[in-house]
Amino acid sequence: MIFTKEESLIIVSQEEISIERFLENLQKEYAKLKNDNLVLDLLSFSKLTPYNVISFLEIARMHKKNGQSFVLVSDKVSYDDVPEEINLVPTLQEARDVVEMEEIERDLGI
Repeated sequence: MIFTKEESLIIVSQEEISIERFLENLQKEYAKLKNDNLVLDLLSFSKLTPYNVISFLEIARMHKKNGQSFVLVSDKVSYDDVPEEINLVPTLQEARDVVEMEEIERDLGI
């Protein structure tokens, strides 16, 4: 796994591995990441399905309960095809924007 720390978030990416293995690795490393906003860069996965994205639902719920942002980045799956609880955007910049907006909302108590 590749971890890139930016201001208030960590971008997690992986190359040349299956999406299932990526999720397994994320779960193993989660204790180290649970106190940071997370952006999961799934752009390198060429064969991503809505089912693959939905497999992150449990960890997304858990992370949001911790008061942190959890955003998936993929241009292969539409956000209309996944539950509302999953933040799915097509670019890393949009993921950064979502994290920033959610931080503002948390600061305002929304």
